[in-house]
Amino acid sequence: MRAVVQRVSGAEVTVDGAVAGEIGRGLCVLLGVARGDGAAEVERLAGRVARFRVFPDEEGRFDRSLLDVRGAALVVSQFTLIADTAKGNRPSFSEAAPPAEAELLYERFCEALRDLGVQVETGVFGALMKVELVNDGPVTIVLDA
Repeated sequence: MRAVVQRVSGAEVTVDGAVAGEIGRGLCVLLGVARGDGAAEVERLAGRVARFRVFPDEEGRFDRSLLDVRGAALVVSQFTLIADTAKGNRPSFSEAAPPAEAELLYERFCEALRDLGVQVETGVFGALMKVELVNDGPVTIVLDA
């Protein structure tokens, strides 16, 4: 399981021109689920995202988490994060979890964040989505479970 986490001042995801989810200050989380991922990876990664200190304190240092700043998370499924690019010019997605399995773990990840006290907005699993965000910093970090 892999997440690309971007600190944002605002973000939204649209499907067919309609807003599916939007947040103000917080994290845009692009989430990829790999074959073999399970409940342990979900819980570990959700905890890391909620507690990851990428928001500045009074001195400008990364010392505040999503929980500390009471920020929200916009979680968007993105199987392409699991791409294998080692050979050739076309990515292989054979290590991505099958859609039904990935959707279940994606939903469990969102619920795990909510259980930790994070406000969560989402895209639509499997849909063609457009994500717009204002990356604050910019801060973009890859987290693996």
